[in-house]
Amino acid sequence: MAGALPEEGKLTDDIGVTPAGLRKWSPSALRAGRAIGVLSSIALTLMGLLLLTFLLARFLPADPVYAIIGDNADRDTYERVYRELGLDQPVYQQFFTYALKVVTGDLGMSHITGMPVVRDLLEVVPATLELAIVAIILGSAAGIPLGVLAGTNQNKPIDHVVRIIGLIGYSTPAFWAGMGILIIFYAQLGWIGGAGRQDPYFFGEVPTVTRLVTVDALLAGRVDIFLDALRYLVAPALILAYNALAYISRMTRSFMLEQMNQEYVVTAKAKGLSRGKVIWAHAFVNIRVQLVTIVALTFGAMLEGAVLVETVFAWPGLGQYLTRGLMFRDMNVVLGSVLVIGIFFIILNMLADFAYRQLDPRTR
Repeated sequence: MAGALPEEGKLTDDIGVTPAGLRKWSPSALRAGRAIGVLSSIALTLMGLLLLTFLLARFLPADPVYAIIGDNADRDTYERVYRELGLDQPVYQQFFTYALKVVTGDLGMSHITGMPVVRDLLEVVPATLELAIVAIILGSAAGIPLGVLAGTNQNKPIDHVVRIIGLIGYSTPAFWAGMGILIIFYAQLGWIGGAGRQDPYFFGEVPTVTRLVTVDALLAGRVDIFLDALRYLVAPALILAYNALAYISRMTRSFMLEQMNQEYVVTAKAKGLSRGKVIWAHAFVNIRVQLVTIVALTFGAMLEGAVLVETVFAWPGLGQYLTRGLMFRDMNVVLGSVLVIGIFFIILNMLADFAYRQLDPRTR
């Protein structure tokens, strides 16, 4: 009959709308929408980070012109460089110009090294990554079991020992520990390497593939260079790992204490399950997602917070590069370094989200 409403089922089948007016999205459409949302969020985060850093750099009392030409340059030179840098333009136009360059991969030139900032970052970022990866592996491998041990033995001697170990890790200054290790194990015993990433004798001996000295040495089959790189890597990595151990063990202990007081743990014990199974198969399983967050945040902190360790051991990494940029008022270096750190944090968050979905199906 003309003007009659279509049947409910017919309406849903023809145009994909439920009686409540909700569209039925296919799984592929949902995945596409989720991907677009993630990419939009990443773009907005990076743009916000870039804008904030740019404004801070522009409004700092440090003059980027004098950083390039020196404090004794004449006024004509100052004016010329001032215009060449585009500082005579409005701030919004300066940011728009800089953002367009960043999108094309141009982070400007560093007046410290005289090289493009992108090229410098390709050299220093792998050095920090190599150091941080080894440190987070060691710190997690030791910190998580110690935290579980302390959390399942509250107020027992082993709990106090673990807490003291963590307290020492928190309170020991990195530069003091680094100097002590260099004096004892390098200057006196000669067990470890000194400044840098490897012995200068081995410079250029292996092809640069990953820019990680240890990995490139193994890929080239040079065990001698690999062992030499380990001699230089072990001390700064252990200092960072100890700091990571202190934080990870404390957080793991806190998570385990919370889980051990839950009803499901009491029920599992009442069923006669062994202590090891209760701890690892039940309580620990429920803190894995939280631990992923802790490990990811700790790793990110290493990338930006390894300045003192890199300085003591003359490790040519991102932290030392950023510090030099701040000291010499090289804003291109500062902006590029902060942007890279922000990108790494975004990547870590994405990896953590992926790990969440694998470890806990409820988050999918």
